[in-house]
Amino acid sequence: MLKVSRLTDYATLVMTCMAERPHEVLRAVQLADIVHLELPTVSKLLKVLSQAGLVESFRGVNGGYRLARPAGQISLAEIVVAMEGPIGVTDCSLADRHCELESNCGVRGSWRRVSDALDGALRSIHLSDMLRPPAAATAAAPLRGDFEVHLDRQALVPGR
Repeated sequence: MLKVSRLTDYATLVMTCMAERPHEVLRAVQLADIVHLELPTVSKLLKVLSQAGLVESFRGVNGGYRLARPAGQISLAEIVVAMEGPIGVTDCSLADRHCELESNCGVRGSWRRVSDALDGALRSIHLSDMLRPPAAATAAAPLRGDFEVHLDRQALVPGR
């Protein structure tokens, strides 16, 4: 199963909360209360997201955090990379990784194409898209089957 970590999921939740209040500077404790997460978890997320340049922090009495850019300019890929590192479905599908089987491997290129398709899909969805409720038809449908991988075009296309 391919999935993002719980922390990446939480980071997206925290950033979506911030996107709903684009002009506010929110304290970590406020964010924790709003999203129903423990304060140490939210603080850890904010530190990583701040280091990645996705949120900016402000010190002082009125200090806190807000998005570094508008939600429409922050892709899910940026959040995943900040929390998990480069996007790749296998270690060898990452451009700078090599393994002892590389010279005899016939599938590395295909895994690279899958990784590129996943990266493209995550780059095409922005934080602002996460604020919109899903369409009624897809809200009840399970996620499985909602996307097909078209390797020839290296993109994820909504399922048919």
